[in-house]
Amino acid sequence: MQTLLWLLIFFGTFCFMEFMAWFTHKYIMHGFLWRLHKDHHKKDHDNWFERNDAFFIFYAVVSIGFFLLWKYNIFWGGLPIGLGIFAYGLCYFIVHDIFIHQRFKIFRNTNNRYAKGVRRAHKMHHKHLGKTDGECFGMLIVPFKYFKK
Repeated sequence: MQTLLWLLIFFGTFCFMEFMAWFTHKYIMHGFLWRLHKDHHKKDHDNWFERNDAFFIFYAVVSIGFFLLWKYNIFWGGLPIGLGIFAYGLCYFIVHDIFIHQRFKIFRNTNNRYAKGVRRAHKMHHKHLGKTDGECFGMLIVPFKYFKK
C-alpha cells in the first residue's frame, strides 16, 4: 500500500510540475525575473550557458531539499516528491534543451505527431522576443491546435 501511495505522489508531483513550469514561465520568467530569461529569447552573448539556466538550479535545490527531508526522517513523502520534481526536470531538459533547442545534437530527426506539436508550440512562444504578448508557456502539455497538420 505504501508503494502505491508513493507512486501516486510521484506521478502527481510530476504532473503538478507542468503547471509549475507554466506558472513560473508566464509570471516569473516573463515577469519580474525577465532579465534572467530574456537571453533565452534573444541571445545576447557567445556563451553556451544562458542566464535562463539559473531556473534549473532553483528546481534542483527544491528537489534536493525534499530528498533531504526524507533522508533525515523529517517528511516521509520527500522521496516521491523529490523524485517527481527531478523526473520532470529531466524530461524538461530532454524536450526543451535537447529536442527543441538542440543544445546537444541528438533527437534531430524525431518526427512523431506529439514531438512536432510541442516543437511548433514552442516555436510560436519564441516568435515573441519581448517580455509581453507571449503564448504557450507550458512544455509537455500544449494546446491541441499545434498538433494539427
